[in-house]
Amino acid sequence: MLSMPLFSLLMALLFIFFIAVNGDSSYTVPEETKARDVIGNIAKDLGIDAAELKTRKARIETEDSSKRYVDINLNTGELVVAETIDREKLCGSRINCILNYELVLENPLELHRISVNIRDINDNAPMFIKKRISFEIPESADKGQRFRLDEAHDYDIGQNGVKDYSLEKNNHFVLSVKENKNGRKYAELVLDKELDREQQKNIDLILTAVDGGIPQRSGTAVIHITVLDANDNVPVFTQSVYKVVLAENALIGTEVVTVSAEDADEGANGAVTYEFSHIAHKAAQLFTIHEFSGQINVAGDIDYEEEKYYEIGVQAKDGSGLASTASVIIDINDVNDNAPKIVLKSLNSPLPENVIVGTEVAIINVQDKDSGDNRKIRCAIHGNVPFKLNPSIKNYFLLSTTSILDREMEEYYNITITASDGGSPPLSSYMIIHITLSDINDNPPVFEQQSYTAYVIENNKPGNSISAVTATDPDCRQNGTVLYSLVPSEINGVPVSSMISINSDTGVIYAVRSFDYEKFKDFKVQVVARDNGSPPLSSNVTLSVFISDENDNAPQILYPAAEGKTLMTEMIPKSALSGSLLSKVIAVDTDSGQNAWLRYQIVKSTDPGLFTIGLHSGEIRAQRDITESDSMKQNLVISVKDNGQPPLSATCSIYLLISDNLAEVPELKDIIYEESNSKLTFYLIIALVSVSTFFLTFIIVSLALRFCHRRKPRLLFDGAVAIPSAYLPPNYAEVEGAGTLRSSYNYDTYLTTGSRTSDFKFITSYNDTTLTAGGTLQNIKNETLAASLISLNNTGEENED
Repeated sequence: MLSMPLFSLLMALLFIFFIAVNGDSSYTVPEETKARDVIGNIAKDLGIDAAELKTRKARIETEDSSKRYVDINLNTGELVVAETIDREKLCGSRINCILNYELVLENPLELHRISVNIRDINDNAPMFIKKRISFEIPESADKGQRFRLDEAHDYDIGQNGVKDYSLEKNNHFVLSVKENKNGRKYAELVLDKELDREQQKNIDLILTAVDGGIPQRSGTAVIHITVLDANDNVPVFTQSVYKVVLAENALIGTEVVTVSAEDADEGANGAVTYEFSHIAHKAAQLFTIHEFSGQINVAGDIDYEEEKYYEIGVQAKDGSGLASTASVIIDINDVNDNAPKIVLKSLNSPLPENVIVGTEVAIINVQDKDSGDNRKIRCAIHGNVPFKLNPSIKNYFLLSTTSILDREMEEYYNITITASDGGSPPLSSYMIIHITLSDINDNPPVFEQQSYTAYVIENNKPGNSISAVTATDPDCRQNGTVLYSLVPSEINGVPVSSMISINSDTGVIYAVRSFDYEKFKDFKVQVVARDNGSPPLSSNVTLSVFISDENDNAPQILYPAAEGKTLMTEMIPKSALSGSLLSKVIAVDTDSGQNAWLRYQIVKSTDPGLFTIGLHSGEIRAQRDITESDSMKQNLVISVKDNGQPPLSATCSIYLLISDNLAEVPELKDIIYEESNSKLTFYLIIALVSVSTFFLTFIIVSLALRFCHRRKPRLLFDGAVAIPSAYLPPNYAEVEGAGTLRSSYNYDTYLTTGSRTSDFKFITSYNDTTLTAGGTLQNIKNETLAASLISLNNTGEENED
């Protein structure tokens, strides 16, 4: 099986090279037939299905753009009369009156020649040019002398033309009817009995001319005879036939020819006058003859395209009425006075832009009424357009495509076609054919950018627009109407449609929900632009949405624990020097960038000049050497503030004991409660003293054992942790430049168990666990917990030792 494009291409080639021209079809119709009368069934005669006539755009065309007298009924295929035909006006005296037409069929192009012979009917009566024919006949005229009478003219031809003449019955003349070399009948008056002027000076006779039609028609003229003295000679023409060539478009008054006849008589009997003895109706309007000189002149517009020659009968008559005739034949010479006429017979517009190369666009017919070389036509297309003209039948041309068309590059074409004839000088004409291309959905929408980026500040208001995408489609109407949509997908398990939406008409993208930078910082979606063609075409683009951080999270202090949680107290050796690292405040901020840059500040201190804290590190150091005079109990209130606008902050308290061992501590009470002036009940005091006594005893024994192994004594503990896991929020990440959880330090940290009335417990440092840029606080929690367990094991082993 052939594919459709290949099949269409083969059909186009067959269309161009195998256009059929079939034989002639001839019909005869009498003149004066009424309009819409049927002449014959052309479809049946040519073997064409009448149902094809409409689909193949059947029509009757004239060969020379003349008036069209016949038409075709597309429903029945019948050839009908389009307008009543007057044969005499159409063909004059020509024997054959044939109208030539062409039946044009398209897809494929076919031409069938049609000849319609107009049959003459007897609708005109014979008539004489002059209604009164005068003769002056001398009484001495001999019996049998003949006098040529004017011919009767009948616009009908053949049998319907002049058939006979008759003469009113009289005593002196009879009629002799003859036929000339052209087949026309004429009459001669024959003297049958001598005249006697003294008896009758004037004689009037009725001459009747009849035709051979049915019904028969007739015309009359009066023959007036004046009886005179003798006239011996008849005028004689110098030529029996005068042949001349006359150029068409000859100016009015132009001399055609001068006829001449001589009469041997003298005086009035020898004076010759000239007149037309026989002339067609059209010729009588174009030519005149001078009565005395015999000069024939142009009196109207001579057109070769209307009549190519004329034959005129001329009569020379002397003063007494004796006459002779001659013929004047005028051949009209063609002049190149008609420019070619371009007729657009068929046009396929608008033309689909995806037609194959070689597709027929239009059928053009070029006509020229001139003849010979003046009628030779050359056609050409001007300009650089993807079309060409292919000569077809006679003066038909096919306009077809030469390359692939694209409406988006050229929406329409104005094709100028010039036709020139072969005359000298040549004449030409032109026609502009306007061809519009109809759109095919052959272009997908194209985004203005290869990718799009949108920036949204977290905590945005749902429903606000965050970005817009734009795609254009060079197609038109619905093929160029662009609709936008989102490719269904999920972001962290959440449908993208629950996060953003897009206006299908404008491409504006809206936030469906409020975003939280701390949950996700960016995501990508695919936007689809689809046209409304059939089938639709589409293209995709990536939209990257970046969530900008907003300072909506206050710093969180990981160490020491916030108020209301486990009480943390640290011991400071009395020998601490200026600059010694004593402790560190650890805080994080879930915001990012400058919103997570933390600054530490001591806002309240028992001894304001004793301690200082690193502005960005949170490290608590001795500002001077610790002395014996310094208070043993020190309370610091630390403020941690971020760098957002406006800044958010958090505070914590650190309780410090300046002592080398617990033995120096006279009595320990909950510092928090002392500052808040809380009062312990009697029962709580008894319980605290009992537990403290037992605990101090245990601590002293533990310290003694540890002192044996190490030069610097280490305090024992019973299982407290450095940074309780309950204080570690999930998914914290180090922000570069924030100063949060940055350096790694070892501390001897002293923590309580969480009871507000317990004695102190001691552990070693939580080792070198810090939060890196790629880690999370979950890792810190695990590592810190592991460090605590290791410390517990080490302590247990030392106790065993």
